[in-house]
Amino acid sequence: MRMLLSARMDTETANQSVTDGTMSKMMQEMVEDLRPESAYFTAAEGDRCCYMVFDMKDSAQMPPALEPFFHAGAKVDLRPVMSMDDLQTGLASLGR
Repeated sequence: MRMLLSARMDTETANQSVTDGTMSKMMQEMVEDLRPESAYFTAAEGDRCCYMVFDMKDSAQMPPALEPFFHAGAKVDLRPVMSMDDLQTGLASLGR
């Protein structure tokens, strides 16, 4: 299932991670592990934030996908999302 992961990082903790070099390493590892179809990095509500869309084959993927962000002090959100094709297929299945 296609999932949207958002992680909003605590500014003070993220500043330290940038300074000591662990932020870059963590993000690279997350991209390698999740192999997202897209990954975006921005600011949200005054904090560093990343958004990744990836395929979750099993809910057991949640701990390895989310724990690195929790350990980095991030506020994490994970939700299923659809592409336009998925939406059209779902709407067509309504039989209207």
